[in-house]
Amino acid sequence: MIDHITIAVSDLARSKLFYERAFAPLGYELSFGKEDVFWAFDIGNGCLFEIQQADSEPPLTRVHVAFRVRNRAEVEAFYKVALEAGATDNGAPGPRPQYTADYYACFVLDPDGYNIEAMINQPGPQT
Repeated sequence: MIDHITIAVSDLARSKLFYERAFAPLGYELSFGKEDVFWAFDIGNGCLFEIQQADSEPPLTRVHVAFRVRNRAEVEAFYKVALEAGATDNGAPGPRPQYTADYYACFVLDPDGYNIEAMINQPGPQT
């Protein structure tokens, strides 16, 4: 399942206003973010649609997709096989406490340079 998708936008403030209005009939609401960096909209079922300023610093890319997996072993297996298949490392498997206390993820750049993530955000040991 896709956990979140992030796209780069040319004018973050303008895009925030656009998506706030466009998502209103769908019941999607602004969830969190950081002024001049990114905004995340809750689109239901624990999923997010995010926008980021296009000139953000690496490791951000113009498109980012995060796949929600069942356990940490799947994060690690995805990372290993993706690198073997030709991806470039963009963040080895490990905890990401800067996101949430239970966030565990890895990041790879696909052959076109897009940031692809495998992640789990659940408390307790995930094997």
